[in-house]
Amino acid sequence: MNNTINTYLGNLHIGAQQAHKNLAMYPIICPEGVSLDYLLLDEALASNVIEIAELNQGGSVPDLKVVNKAQKMVLLLDGEELVGAKQNRIINTTILIAANSTTTIPVSCVEQGRWSYRRNTFHSEERVMSHKLRAMKAEHVNISKKFHNSYCSDQGAIWDEISLKAARHKAVSPTGAMADIYEKERPSIQEYAKQFRSEENQVGAVFLINGKIVGLDSFGKQATFSKVFKKLIESYALDAIDWLEEEKKTKKQVEGNGDEVGAFLESIRKADAQSSPSVALGKDVRLESDSTIGFALDYEGALLHLSAFAREKKADGETPHSRMERFSSRRRARE
Repeated sequence: MNNTINTYLGNLHIGAQQAHKNLAMYPIICPEGVSLDYLLLDEALASNVIEIAELNQGGSVPDLKVVNKAQKMVLLLDGEELVGAKQNRIINTTILIAANSTTTIPVSCVEQGRWSYRRNTFHSEERVMSHKLRAMKAEHVNISKKFHNSYCSDQGAIWDEISLKAARHKAVSPTGAMADIYEKERPSIQEYAKQFRSEENQVGAVFLINGKIVGLDSFGKQATFSKVFKKLIESYALDAIDWLEEEKKTKKQVEGNGDEVGAFLESIRKADAQSSPSVALGKDVRLESDSTIGFALDYEGALLHLSAFAREKKADGETPHSRMERFSSRRRARE
């Protein structure tokens, strides 16, 4: 148990469910939020106060350089996509960048077939990696932190999953870009997104697909959630489209219920929590149990972002821990 997370969860309550087709959302409500002042990725890029580029001219797949020229801190969120430079990337964990600073951040490639410049720096298309890929990446990063004190993903596994997803959506592209899946499904994603709304004092949400809880993203204040709400809804909608089951189901089977959401929050509270210095400011907290995987960013006792995913149960009895152990073994063999 982590005291910051425990206190945070204790101040939340669950709002009324919203649903469309096979995607449901339970708002997480908190009338009080942190007073910390920071910019988000899209705000900083739009104001030209942050520059994100390859680590050097040659580039490094798992690392990028962030130059923050603002007088404010900048919060970069796990799974946000950075488009441009030598290949598109996603951010491997939530990071609070100090004002007037240069920071190397951990990333993963989501465009396997390109390693050439389109432009020198990165921009945003306001996308977040789909929750299933983020959940898998969280498994990778947790084991990387545990054994190597780094924030690395299993890059090959990410490429494989993007390739399979692209094939299912008939969105295969020459560079194997995650972005092409979003573009292919844009009309359907927008159909889902317009059915959901942010509530007063909403700081986060628990999402369900086909009646099963799949993940949670929650923030330190309502203003942050409202600014990333559309990106998050679209990221979960992409997986909902992927898993849409045409056969008729009852309302409960599709939407789940509030008791399950409460139990999921309790599983997060009880998860093993390991804290360490973050990539930049604050503490990174890694969460893990047999049923839940996730992380949080704690800055001076204030929780800025909590993200957790329900772990899939395999029919063959394989545990999440065994998958993570194999990933660690592969990493050690390469080093």
